[in-house]
Amino acid sequence: METAMEYGSIERELHIDASPEVVFEVLSSPEHIREWWSADTAFEPTAGATARLTWTDADTGRQQSTPFTVVEADPPRMFSFRWTYDETESETETAGPGNSLLVTFELVPTDKGTTVHFRESGYRERGWEAAVLEAHYNDHRQGWDFYLPRMVATADRLAAAR
Repeated sequence: METAMEYGSIERELHIDASPEVVFEVLSSPEHIREWWSADTAFEPTAGATARLTWTDADTGRQQSTPFTVVEADPPRMFSFRWTYDETESETETAGPGNSLLVTFELVPTDKGTTVHFRESGYRERGWEAAVLEAHYNDHRQGWDFYLPRMVATADRLAAAR
């Protein structure tokens, strides 16, 4: 018997052999975001800061860009942001529930590093029709499954270099 997916949120728990301070830096620094997420951006990691995330296809030069708003920056405990809101909305509306997705990284110190509780939510709140919701959810799930291990590797490398 098949069960329908909920498409409510994407959640992952990761262990990183680095301190929460290092992990927070990797998550919130444009220099490190470029390394693990392959996105160019410029922002200060403070609540309310806005920027754009821009990915460039190395083969074609084609760019894809999306607005980005920092929701919470509480070093070294929490970093969260909203993204994937419509261009027309970003000019007139603040990113919030119903018009964007919320990404949260909660950092918990452990004896040997940091446990990261990752969550991206807000899919159902967007009001997308079922096929669009499923497509966005699956695209992001695959994306995070690719990029989160790169974030772990970046934090591990940064910690080892210090």
